[in-house]
Amino acid sequence: MAATKTKITIETMYWLPYCTTCQKAKAYLEAAGAKVAATVDVKTEPVSMATLKKLAKGVGGVEALFSKRAIKYRSLGLHEQTLSEQAMLDWMHQEYTFIKRPVIVTTDGRTLAGFSKKQYDALLSG
Repeated sequence: MAATKTKITIETMYWLPYCTTCQKAKAYLEAAGAKVAATVDVKTEPVSMATLKKLAKGVGGVEALFSKRAIKYRSLGLHEQTLSEQAMLDWMHQEYTFIKRPVIVTTDGRTLAGFSKKQYDALLSG
């Protein structure tokens, strides 16, 4: 169940429009009264290294932004390596599938990666 109606604004949502998790996240936010001001399709609008670093800082570190669920993570053998933060940033910069999605940034700078109703409810409640 979505949090009570709120006036929060999502400044930017980094997503894939055809990703069902991203679609659910956007619908959940909007149903709770949040406004999504802008979306960035990470496939067609590559995220700059500077933005990746800013997003990583906002979510609590590079590892929290890096998706180990991407098919390429296993197919490239990355699961058998110890990746440095810079290596994870480089992979996310080269290949959008390594960015945990969606990433939302509120107008007051709060940032979340991935879709969790619990995290979204906490964000929406204040």
